[in-house]
Amino acid sequence: MFDPNRVLIFDTTLRDGEQSPGATLNLAEKLEVARQLARLGVDIIEAGFAIASPGDFEAVTRIAQEVGQLENAPVIASLARCAKKDIDHAWGAVQWARRPRIHTFLATSDIHLQYKLKISRSDCIKQVGEFVAYAKSLCDDVEFSPEDAGRSDPEFLWEVLTVAVQAGATTLNIPDTVGYCMPQEYGRLIEGIVQNVPGIKEGKVIVSVHCHNDLGLATANTLAGIMAGARQAEVTINGIGERAGNTALEEVVMALKTRPQFFGNLYTNIDTTQLVRTSKMVSSLTSIPVQPNKAIVGANAFAHEAGIHQDGMLKNPLTYEIMRPEAVGWNSTNLVLGKHSGRHAFADRLRQMGYELSREELDKAFERFKLLCDKKKVVSDADIEALLTDQFESLGNDIFKLDELHVTTGTRNTPVASVRLIDENGDAHEDAALGNGPVNAVCNCINRITGADAKLVEFHVHAVTEGIDAIANVTIRVEMQDAEGRKHIFSGRSADTDTLVASGKAYLAAVNRGLARIRARKPTPIERM
Repeated sequence: MFDPNRVLIFDTTLRDGEQSPGATLNLAEKLEVARQLARLGVDIIEAGFAIASPGDFEAVTRIAQEVGQLENAPVIASLARCAKKDIDHAWGAVQWARRPRIHTFLATSDIHLQYKLKISRSDCIKQVGEFVAYAKSLCDDVEFSPEDAGRSDPEFLWEVLTVAVQAGATTLNIPDTVGYCMPQEYGRLIEGIVQNVPGIKEGKVIVSVHCHNDLGLATANTLAGIMAGARQAEVTINGIGERAGNTALEEVVMALKTRPQFFGNLYTNIDTTQLVRTSKMVSSLTSIPVQPNKAIVGANAFAHEAGIHQDGMLKNPLTYEIMRPEAVGWNSTNLVLGKHSGRHAFADRLRQMGYELSREELDKAFERFKLLCDKKKVVSDADIEALLTDQFESLGNDIFKLDELHVTTGTRNTPVASVRLIDENGDAHEDAALGNGPVNAVCNCINRITGADAKLVEFHVHAVTEGIDAIANVTIRVEMQDAEGRKHIFSGRSADTDTLVASGKAYLAAVNRGLARIRARKPTPIERM
């Protein structure tokens, strides 16, 4: 029987988290994140929405085949609407895992039933019973979610969930889809479900919580749900997700670990020393920066500037720190690598940082590392992270590659950029363009060559490390329209010791993502949980 003191961690970074505008990951990046989530110790990885697109199906399949086959592998799940085609796609992707799960959902709030689905309550109950049973016929582990449960009538919700259990669901997830609930309200909702839906108190069915952060209450609501009897928390790294995001994994895990007496000594299987490493990887690969004052993983989370605080810290760290930075993976020391470092030391450091590269990928990374060593005397972990992020950015997004870039600018000159790109067939394309600044000139030139109607909407540049030889890490977001006139945001990032080169590569990466998505078969419209 399931340990009633353990809280399962269901990570949906690769599904709900990837729904953040511009956060789309390619296959190589998803695999790296999934491997790190397994290393972190999450119990379930929701690897994607298999029917959303061919790319999503391939990513879920590969994660199931590779990460899902590891020793002590986590459960690999795919989301599916209550529809046969969705469920078939989900099963087709996750079936390769040692422990597959189908996660199916249907809205239960009256506002969703009336305006979105246009079905009655009785129709809803019928569909839940039919499609949960169908999912169960394929996969023994089935999770059901009543979308917008936070705004659903509780007694109707009990009825729907009872049908789901009778049809074979063993996990019942209760989403506060729009971040509407207050903690006491959400706690009462979970408590009512525990008391009124069969199988939960007997330990045969697990209640899960899935909260959004629209009012900044996602973590508070999740913890309230756990206190009320939920034993699975659906979370994302850094709290990324649609709109204001999801519950942050690191916040829930550390709240339970730091205040065990408050939660009745509940625990998780998470290796908390991997939290910062995982946070940095996800932030880097999704191009979503972590705010400095973010709890647990923010750069200032363990920083002390006030004199009174510093004095207290010197006397006893417990005066101003309720947890040790080492417990979550912060470490002030870095392994210093340089031009004399060998391939073995470099590969070992990559493994410590959470990256598992193929031989070909390692060779490429080591070559770029050596080139960087010629420009910098000391290469830090942050430099290596930037190089790897830049390398993964190009995988699967290589419609055009930057071959040459030249920019002329000055105080009295109109900036001019000339760019040479190589397309996927190996043909070279060159052009030049003016701009109101050097970066704008580069972007205009790339648009001319690729034929993309891309509009730069965000531009961020920061130095990865201190010093005049620091690597410039550039993150760019562009807006592009598909053939039907819908606007989409695509992100790109790159790192280079030359800021303009990094900017050109980042812009091209974003344009490549847009071109690849627009060329692909249009994904099935998906409902957002």
